[in-house]
Amino acid sequence: MTRTERPATLAAVEAAVWQELARAAQDRQHAWRTPVLATGLADGADARVVVLREVDVQARTLVFYTDIRSGKVAQLLEHPRATVVMWSPTLGWQLRCRVQLSLDTQGVSVLSRWARLKLSPAAQDYLSPLPPGHTIDAPVRPTLPRDDRGHFGVLFARIDSIDWLELHREGHRRARFDAEGARWLQP
Repeated sequence: MTRTERPATLAAVEAAVWQELARAAQDRQHAWRTPVLATGLADGADARVVVLREVDVQARTLVFYTDIRSGKVAQLLEHPRATVVMWSPTLGWQLRCRVQLSLDTQGVSVLSRWARLKLSPAAQDYLSPLPPGHTIDAPVRPTLPRDDRGHFGVLFARIDSIDWLELHREGHRRARFDAEGARWLQP
């Protein structure tokens, strides 16, 4: 979609959002490919950039990969509600997605994704003997067997609501899509 093609109705906006989300999971250059995931802590919030791997439009779910020893995993086990934020300067669109997080560490969903990932350089991220954030003397890439899936997990973010904001020279627009339906909001 180009910036000149502005969806006119709430239904068209929602369809365009899901189309762009699906595109972002496939297109490494799409700005939404690397959103910010913000999770809750007892004393505030924590945020980090994650890589959008898949989008299941029917299930309204975003899929990310994670090292199961990471801080975000401990946080989601304590507080499974989170927010995913995306910005596309090309579209002029910001998304704030309220999500319910869940983690899969075994089973077909993990094994099938690991089978595709294990031959890529990214597989090493999940094979380190040390957890993310552990203090080390110098950066080192582990070279462990790729048959073992190490600490690989699949993070599912089921979208409960989408807050869409369009910044446009002809006027900003905002809408929300959730269980209560679709509605325009004051930007």
